[in-house]
Amino acid sequence: MEDSTSEEKLIAEISYPMFHSRSWIKLIGVLGIIYGVFLAISIVGIIFAWLPIWIGVLLYQTGTKISVAYNVGDKTSLIKAQKNLAVYFTIYGVIVLVSLIFGLVIVLFVIYYGLPDNVEEIQKYIQNDFY
Repeated sequence: MEDSTSEEKLIAEISYPMFHSRSWIKLIGVLGIIYGVFLAISIVGIIFAWLPIWIGVLLYQTGTKISVAYNVGDKTSLIKAQKNLAVYFTIYGVIVLVSLIFGLVIVLFVIYYGLPDNVEEIQKYIQNDFY
């Protein structure tokens, strides 16, 4: 009997930092869901709307599970909350990497195809207006 109480106390101690932030985690989750709904309203946004909704649901579930883990001392809820956070950071890591690669491709495209023609025009503009 005492082992279960000490385990519950340990789980409460471990989950306290996340429990302390649960309101913010849930708020970001709800805002993500709302953002996804607004994104779904647009024609192009409907393609990507599932992503913020999914992330919002993950964060909201994390906030709920961490509350259960802290209040009841439920080990399973703590593990599920941590897994949800791991999925959240994995998704955002992939989004950041894809965005960086896409941005680099755009910059290289502009430099290779768009910039050489514009350099001469810019030089002529500078010479005509400033001299």
